Amino acid sequence: MPPKPLVDLASIDLSPVIVGPDGIRRNNLQRYEMEHLDGIIRMDLDAGIAIGFKDVRDDEFWVRGHIPGRPLLPGVLMCEAAAQLCSYYFKEATQTDKFIGFGGMEGVKFRRAVVPGDRLILVAKSVEIRSRRAVFDCQGFVNGKMAFEATIIGLPM
Repeated sequence: MPPKPLVDLASIDLSPVIVGPDGIRRNNLQRYEMEHLDGIIRMDLDAGIAIGFKDVRDDEFWVRGHIPGRPLLPGVLMCEAAAQLCSYYFKEATQTDKFIGFGGMEGVKFRRAVVPGDRLILVAKSVEIRSRRAVFDCQGFVNGKMAFEATIIGLPM
């Protein structure tokens, strides 16, 4: 059984995009095939919550080979998309220019397939932000159902 969602998505209007790709690029250095965060819907620094999304396209680099005839978004890319949301949040919360690298993951569970055409809603909740480490609980949802969960650790560099 999946854990309780970090936020009640049914109570949130998920349509307005407050930060698009150009705004994300101002904080995040990933480019080209490594850009996996398409937009940010909510950024609440007081509550420690960020909500973003990845629109899974059928022309992405992994589609042809993972899995031929039945493409499934690799779990590592779901986690990368969430990490990019965490990175954006970290830079907004700390107002730093430091790059935040992927330091680790804990408690990762994949709960359902994510396929081209899906919008993966990403939720990150800040657990700890310090000068040398940031920790976020993250969840991903498709059509209101949890697709993955993880704790993501970032290291400012």
